[in-house]
Amino acid sequence: MTEDRVAPSAPVQREDREALLGQYGHVLWFTGLSGSGKTTLVCAVEAEIHRRGVLTARVDGDVVRDGLNCDLGFSREDRAENIRRVTELSRVLTLSGLIVLVAAISPYEADRESARMRIGKERFSLIHVATALDICEARDPKGLYKKARDGQIPEFTGISAPYEIPKRPELVVQTTESLECSVADVMAQLDGAGILGRKGRSA
Repeated sequence: MTEDRVAPSAPVQREDREALLGQYGHVLWFTGLSGSGKTTLVCAVEAEIHRRGVLTARVDGDVVRDGLNCDLGFSREDRAENIRRVTELSRVLTLSGLIVLVAAISPYEADRESARMRIGKERFSLIHVATALDICEARDPKGLYKKARDGQIPEFTGISAPYEIPKRPELVVQTTESLECSVADVMAQLDGAGILGRKGRSA
C-alpha cells in the first residue's frame, strides 16, 4: 500500500499575495531630524490608510534600534548598517503585499538611495518631514538635543553629525502646518500615484 502524497506546488509569489489582498506592496519612507514629527505623522497616515481597508506595517527606527539593531551604535558605519537592516525588513514585508511605513532619521543620501534601489524604485516613496532644526530642538520631546549640546550624546544628527537634505523626495511635508493638513498632503501623493490600489498603478 502506497502512501498518499501531496504533489509539490509552485511557491507562492509576491503577485499571488498581492492578488489575495488586492493591493501592491510599497514602502513609504519618512526621513527627518529627531523631533521632526515623523512618528506622529506615520501613525496618523497609517490610521487613514487602515480606514480605507488597506493592510499596513509600521517600522519605527527607535523601536528597531531597541531590538533588531540593539548591537549598533551611531558611527557612520553603524548608521549605514542600521538602514541596511531596516531596508531588508521593509523589503520582506512588501513581498507580502503590505504598505510599509518607515519612520527613520536616515540622515545620509547614499543610504536612502541604497534603500530605494534595493526595494525597487517603483515600490519606494521618500517623504521628507522637513521640520527645521530650531523647531525640533525647541520641541526636544526626549531631551536628546539638550544632552547632545552638553556633550553627553556623540554623533547626534543635526548637532555633531550631519543630516543631508534629500535631493529627490517624492514629497516634502512641513509639520509646522496642522497634522490633518500633513496627512492630507501624504494621502494626496499616494492617491495621485495609485499606491493604495491597483487602479492606475504598474507592477
